[in-house]
Amino acid sequence: MAQMRLDKLLSSTGRWSRREVRQLVREGRVLVDGRPAAATDEKYDPEHTMLQVDGERLSFAEHCYVMLHKPAGVLSATEDRRAATVLDLLPLELRKRELFPVGRLDKDTEGLLLLTDDGPLAHRLLSPRRHVDKVYYARLDGVLTEEDCTAFAAGLVLEDGYSCLPARLERLADDGVQSEVLITLHEGKFHQVKRMTASRGAPVLYLKRLSMGPLRLDPALECGKWRYLTKEEEDALLSLQ
Repeated sequence: MAQMRLDKLLSSTGRWSRREVRQLVREGRVLVDGRPAAATDEKYDPEHTMLQVDGERLSFAEHCYVMLHKPAGVLSATEDRRAATVLDLLPLELRKRELFPVGRLDKDTEGLLLLTDDGPLAHRLLSPRRHVDKVYYARLDGVLTEEDCTAFAAGLVLEDGYSCLPARLERLADDGVQSEVLITLHEGKFHQVKRMTASRGAPVLYLKRLSMGPLRLDPALECGKWRYLTKEEEDALLSLQ
C-alpha cells in the first residue's frame, strides 16, 4: 500500500472518525512502531509500520468487501430520509467506511448485494460493456413456456421499445397457475426482470438475486445478515478484467 495520513489510515478501519483519531493521538493512545504518534497528518505505509491503539495492533486492507443478504423492505442506497437502507443493516464501524451497494435491487427484491468502497471494482461489475452475469430466482403469477425461453434468448423488446440483450430463462416448476424460474441477465436495467416477465404475461410475485459474476449468495447467510467476503471470493472478483 502507498503511504497514507495517520488519520485516514485509522478511520479506514471504520472504528473511528477522523475527529476521534485526533483525540486518540492527543491522548497518546496511538503508537507507531512502539512510540506515541506525534501528529495525525504524518504518513505511513501500513504494510511496513506497526500501528497500535490502546495496545491493540491494527491490520489494514485498502478496500472492504461485504456480502449482504438483502431483505425486502430496505433500499439499495447509502441514505434516505424516509426509509431504511442497506447500510442500516451494518454495524457502525462499517457504516463509517463509506461503503456503497454495487448496483441496486428493488425495495421488494431480496438476495445478493455486494457492498464495498472499491470504486474501480464496482465500475467493472456494472459497466454495460462487460456484461457481467446476474442470476435471479423468480416466482411468477403465470406459466412461461419453451417459446418464452426462445424469446428471452433472442432478446426481448419491451413495451417502451427497449431491446434487451439476450438472456437465459430456465423453467424450474409450475402448478399450472404459478411458476418458478431462473433468469440470467447480462445487463441490469431498472426493474428489468419484472418488466421482462410481465411482457410475457407472467408478473413477478417474488424475486431474489442469487449471483453476480463469480460471486454467489452464501446459502448459510440468513436474510438481513452480512459477512465479509472470503479471500477466494475477493480474488475471483478482482480477477475480472
